[in-house]
Amino acid sequence: MRISVITVSFKASSTIEDTIVSVKSQQYQDLDYIVIDGGSSDGTIKIIKQHPDIVTYWISEPDNGIYDAMNKGLSKASGEIVGFLNADDIYVGHDVLDKVAAVFSDPTVDACYSDLVYVSPNDLTRVVRYWRSSPYREGLFAKGWCPPHPTFFVRKHIYEKFGGFDLTYTIGNDIEIMMRLLARHKIKSVYIPETTVKMRIGGTSNRNFSNVFRQNIEIIRAARNNNIPLKPFLFIFSKMLSRLGQFLRKPAKVSS
Repeated sequence: MRISVITVSFKASSTIEDTIVSVKSQQYQDLDYIVIDGGSSDGTIKIIKQHPDIVTYWISEPDNGIYDAMNKGLSKASGEIVGFLNADDIYVGHDVLDKVAAVFSDPTVDACYSDLVYVSPNDLTRVVRYWRSSPYREGLFAKGWCPPHPTFFVRKHIYEKFGGFDLTYTIGNDIEIMMRLLARHKIKSVYIPETTVKMRIGGTSNRNFSNVFRQNIEIIRAARNNNIPLKPFLFIFSKMLSRLGQFLRKPAKVSS
């Protein structure tokens, strides 16, 4: 069973080496690794070119943002299973894709996801925030819940059937697509109850208050467009409580 991992990058020369090495370190052999770069001029391309043994396809050209680039990656994926790993993220351990493949050995499973930790940009062992997920249940999205997207793997035919990232949104498109697949189309998912990805703190969606506000507005719109009953005040309140718990309930360190 072939797994495609897609990394989207733009001016990521300070972090993408860690990401590529993380993918290269996976024990799973039937792997298709795609890098879609947005036209970087900072040395990112030089780093990508240094890993022809793991990068099966790459391109560098202007795009219309991260989710446009993710759609490009989807169009190039040859695997039956597809996942995304951002250019500042790394897998925790060498057997992440083995665990994903084990879940998908059940032909009735359409998607899987797991837990994620946010780590210090300068110390990848120091945990800042622990994003612990849970099995999907009806109504969770209305309470501010969603899986960590870098841990989310889906069968490619599901994307072909229900579509890729909706570019009418400008931020939080990853949350919209998980809403669409899990809540609207009710695909079968499995939760892997362990941490599989480290993400450096400071991503686009949570970089500042303005982006957090814009993302929440778009999530509310996405819920309505996907027929998910959502009360904005309850959604925001529940999400704030959940995020607070992620900062309070965390291990001090996580090894690579």
